[in-house]
Amino acid sequence: MSDTTLPPAQPSAPGADPHDNPHATARANPLGRDVAYPDRYDPGLLFPIARAAQREALGLRGRLPFVGADSWTAFELSWLNSRGKPQIAIGHFHFPAETHNIIESKSFKLYLNSFNNTRFDSADALRQTLLTDLTEAAWRGAPVQASLGVRLVPPQDFDAEPLAELDGLDLDRLDVECSDYHPRPELLHSDRSQAHVSETLTSRLLKSNCPVTGQPDWASVQIAYHGHPIDQAALLQYIVSFRNHTGFHENCVERIFVDIWQRCQPVQLSVWARYTRRGGLDINPFRSSQPQALPRNVRTARQ
Repeated sequence: MSDTTLPPAQPSAPGADPHDNPHATARANPLGRDVAYPDRYDPGLLFPIARAAQREALGLRGRLPFVGADSWTAFELSWLNSRGKPQIAIGHFHFPAETHNIIESKSFKLYLNSFNNTRFDSADALRQTLLTDLTEAAWRGAPVQASLGVRLVPPQDFDAEPLAELDGLDLDRLDVECSDYHPRPELLHSDRSQAHVSETLTSRLLKSNCPVTGQPDWASVQIAYHGHPIDQAALLQYIVSFRNHTGFHENCVERIFVDIWQRCQPVQLSVWARYTRRGGLDINPFRSSQPQALPRNVRTARQ
């Protein structure tokens, strides 16, 4: 676990936003089409999408039942130093779950590529630019702001980047029949006749589809809870049922959290998904029913 502690859950940010309608967002978003990659710094490439509409579709209004963050890793980050020599780094970005917007991932990639031929006096100057631009995009349309996390890993520290699989009991060991490939929360149930248990369960079989490009998004997921025992076979079938679902990474994790929270009624719950990278970026949403340290940012083998 990291030393970053999540704050208490906050009410959703008020205020109308042109991105609140996900269907209108898809139509307005130019990023599902072929675009030319930029060669000069351009913060206007960032395309924020309000979280509110997707959360309202889950019945979430007012105070959220979770806290958390979205942790991104950028593996294709480069810029020029003051003498024009290319520099590289791995970028780690943390967006609190209470930010007004998510950042559409292809726009994030285009934005990062706009640094390729841009000169900075130092890596810290680049980091500050990233922090300023991403904070503005994440909170656009909302009056309240919370800090984001931006960290750059230089090449000499690349070999210290950890690699490990998610801890927990592997649900994929179960020989279950799967026939539903759109989310089926009614599959979920717990045994109320049994005493409370604390379990951490994992699966590598989470898959959904990007609502912008239609491309598949693959992930490993970890579910930790305290409460009546959750039926593990049914939970695996539920995870598999996302296979043809269209949704952003962040929304899929929030939907998994809400469905388990409502159907199984655990005392405590956390859901963490680590998605495989696309376009040099991976996205790793974490949601928890109680404030706690964020999971250690460890890349899985598929990432």
